[in-house]
Amino acid sequence: MEIWWAFLILGAVVGFVAGLLGVGGGAIMVPVLTSLFVTLNFLPEHLLHMALATSMASIILTSIASARTHQKHQAVLWPVVRLMSTGIVLGTFGATFIASLLPTLPLAIFFSCFMAYVALQLLLNIKPKPSRGLPGALGMTATGVGIGGISALVAIGGGSLTVPFLTWCNVRVQQAIGTSAAIGLPIALSGSIGYAIAGWEQVGLPQFSLGYIYLPAVLLISAVSFFTAPLGASLAHKLPVPTLKKIFALLLLGLSAKMLHTILGS
Repeated sequence: MEIWWAFLILGAVVGFVAGLLGVGGGAIMVPVLTSLFVTLNFLPEHLLHMALATSMASIILTSIASARTHQKHQAVLWPVVRLMSTGIVLGTFGATFIASLLPTLPLAIFFSCFMAYVALQLLLNIKPKPSRGLPGALGMTATGVGIGGISALVAIGGGSLTVPFLTWCNVRVQQAIGTSAAIGLPIALSGSIGYAIAGWEQVGLPQFSLGYIYLPAVLLISAVSFFTAPLGASLAHKLPVPTLKKIFALLLLGLSAKMLHTILGS
């Protein structure tokens, strides 16, 4: 029962953070799920792949709820979402199979390094100077492929890449966050399908798994995050977000270090 409560609490936290900061909940989910899956005695060689896949599937409802709330504030640029979605789907779907071929340790190191980049970006409040407009259809598609591919490898909704990119292209921060939330849906859907297919023939996966996706965790996390994501999105206009970002960055560093320690010790 403690594990189920842990999934519910995790869902509450990641939903709120995803809505508030526009950063995919996978940044928190992957390290925490890795530790919880160790407790459930999952095979070490499947730990991180299942954490990535389960996190990706859990982002589906979170991104829907967050995007709906941002849309109420007219903060979603739907033409941008449409232009990037093709590349997003191709990049995310393809990268899930690359991730499934990588051993756990190199994948964990890549995840931790990327989270360190995200944390540094948040701590230093690094923002690219708005210096140009949005590229054409080909450029948007190519950008989508890159964002989708990295998002699949680290199981995030793409916010840590999409928001800086859109800001660089002279998109207002609020609209960049809202548009990133909407882009999180095709990332989550294509990533979930890819991880389900990639893990379909794997031996030793636990009961109630769909490929690499552990369905009980997805259901419990999503059941709560669907309601806390709109709360975070609404409070984004009221709370001292820069301060919260710095706290979140320190949390990311701690969780990533803990995940590496868990994998090295398993």
